[in-house]
Amino acid sequence: MATILHHHHLLSKLFFIFSLYILSTSSLSSKVTILPLKIQQIAPGPLTNQPKRLSFNHNVTLTVTLTVGSPPQPVIMVLDTGSELTWLHCKKTQTQLLTFDPIHSSSYKPILCSSPVCMTRTRDFSIPASCDPKKLCHATLSYADATSVEGNLAYETLHFPGSDQPGVIFGCMDTSSSSNQEEDSKTTGLMGMNRGSLSFVTQMGYPKFSYCISGQDATGVLIFGEFNATWLPALTYTPMVKMSTPLPYYDRVAYTVQLEGIKVSGTVLPLPKSIYEPDHTGAGQTMIDSGTQFTFLLGPVYTALKNEFVKQTRNILRVYEDTNFVFQGAMDLCYRVEQSRVGLPVLPNVSMMFRGSEMMVSGQKLLYKVNGLGNKGDDIYCFTFGNSDLLGIEAYVIGHHHQENMWMEFDVASNRVGFAEVRCDSLGQKLGVDLL
Repeated sequence: MATILHHHHLLSKLFFIFSLYILSTSSLSSKVTILPLKIQQIAPGPLTNQPKRLSFNHNVTLTVTLTVGSPPQPVIMVLDTGSELTWLHCKKTQTQLLTFDPIHSSSYKPILCSSPVCMTRTRDFSIPASCDPKKLCHATLSYADATSVEGNLAYETLHFPGSDQPGVIFGCMDTSSSSNQEEDSKTTGLMGMNRGSLSFVTQMGYPKFSYCISGQDATGVLIFGEFNATWLPALTYTPMVKMSTPLPYYDRVAYTVQLEGIKVSGTVLPLPKSIYEPDHTGAGQTMIDSGTQFTFLLGPVYTALKNEFVKQTRNILRVYEDTNFVFQGAMDLCYRVEQSRVGLPVLPNVSMMFRGSEMMVSGQKLLYKVNGLGNKGDDIYCFTFGNSDLLGIEAYVIGHHHQENMWMEFDVASNRVGFAEVRCDSLGQKLGVDLL
């Protein structure tokens, strides 16, 4: 999400990379693109001095490989449903191995600061776009971890197998401040996927897109465009919430749904529905964001969920009693699990109740092993729901970890989000494509 949690490639250590390679594309007139989602494990760096409080980070990055410009140049772009503007690194730094060179592209066309495009207001721009000394449109994007990128807006051609898409608006960024240059060097830029006017989805005119994220040892899929198959399970839908009035803490171009309650093995948290609704400032919206790893809840709801989960697991799990330890800055419920134990015990399910549908989180998706912290024969596992208040954000955020092995459909045309449980690692044969 542009102003809060995303830009994982600019945050700390990358543990896994999900790579999306275009496999087959029909003409853009029918607007269907199928992409396999490959997973490559990267060994995490050592934890220095066993820190008690780990800085917030994302362990998974989704990237799409395309070619851009004339003649085509290959680029690897982070896929982010929480941001709007697509951008590429256009100046090679000491550590930036992957860049786009506009000088060698005949289809590159910089946007003048007098252009209406330069005056487009988006939450991605911490300050409005402005004029540089050459009268070109200059944009600065700032992120929650104090990193930033800046450069010029321009038009360029994106290439798909069998079809080209000219005139795509993007940012050609020549300056960046990154907290993780090693990770940053693995990508050329970012593809913005929210509902804003400058996003990739909006510019391409796709009525919907879908994805299915597998666990770390298998392959999933991403599909742009209208897609229906008899083997797909029946999706349950929840409407996307639209807010017409501008509010300071409300992201109007996010994929926002209405959370109405949470239950743990059938026990609904004793909270009023109003606690899940945005207040007069817009704080408290619920966003589904593939660019955020875990799920974050506002303080009162997180506390109620934490207490109920502890209550229901008291006889099967041992709480990690260290008040100074907060995983990723927002997750303070962790457990000690004996290393000799084979697998986790049977855990109570947690269901997020949306308007018209429910998303159930079960089994290993509820606890995440923290590498490098186990001692005395124990491993440390942390609850995969975190406290938004500890991150300083004013929203409920449903991250991609809880979307694993679910078919997620973002139906922009019908203003709804649909989902159903499915084995994402078995989709290759059904789609007739090779996902190995």
